[in-house]
Amino acid sequence: MDHSAQPSYGLWSLVIVNSLVFIIFAFSFAKPQSSRDWRSFSAFSAFVVALFAEMYGYPLTIYLLSGWLGSRFPGVDFLSHDAGHLLEVMFGWRANPHFGPFHFLSFAFIGGGFWLLSAAWRVLWANQRRGTLAATGPYARVRHPQYVGFVLILFGFLLQWPTILTLAMFPVLVFMYVRLALSEERTSEQAFGSEWTRYAARTPRFFPRLGRPQPGSDPHRRA
Repeated sequence: MDHSAQPSYGLWSLVIVNSLVFIIFAFSFAKPQSSRDWRSFSAFSAFVVALFAEMYGYPLTIYLLSGWLGSRFPGVDFLSHDAGHLLEVMFGWRANPHFGPFHFLSFAFIGGGFWLLSAAWRVLWANQRRGTLAATGPYARVRHPQYVGFVLILFGFLLQWPTILTLAMFPVLVFMYVRLALSEERTSEQAFGSEWTRYAARTPRFFPRLGRPQPGSDPHRRA
C-alpha cells in the first residue's frame, strides 16, 4: 500500500467520529442516571476512545510489537489498516479481514451486547417508574444484564482490533463492573428485602443457566 497516497493512520477525524457514534449509540441504550451508571458508562467510553485512537490515529501496539510481528509474519505490511486486525493475521487469514472469522464473531458480540443493553433498559426503566424490582425480560436470566451487555461489546471490540492498551483495560473494566454490581445488589437488598433475596436465590448474577428460568422469573412476561 502506498501510505503517502492513502494513509492508514493519523486519521484523527475518524477517531472522533467513530468514538462519538459508538458512545452516543451506547448512551441511547444505557441512559445513565445514577453516579454508578455514569462511572460504568465513562469507563466504557474511555475504552472506545482508546480503541479508535489506535485503529485510526496512532498504532502504538503495532510499533511496540513491530520486531516480533515482522519476524513471525514476514511480508505483511503492518502499517496497512488491514494488518491492524491482528487476530486474522496471526491465524493465517490473508483475505480481506473485514470478512474474516474474528470480524464476524466480533459483530455477533457487539450486536448482542447492544441488544442486551436495549432490552434490559426497557425493563429497568418501567420498574424504576413503578418503584418495583426488575425481575423480568433479561433480568429473569441474570441479575445484571446491562453490565453483561457492556462486557460483550468490549470483548467484541477486542476480537476485531486487539491492542495492548485495551487488553490491559479490559480486565480492569470487568473488575469495576463486578464491584458496581455488588454495590447495586446491596442497595437493592435494602430497598426490596425478602423479595430481592428470593430473586437473587433463583437468578444467577452474570451467567445465565441453561433451560427455562425458574418459576416467578418468566422472561416473556411484560414488565
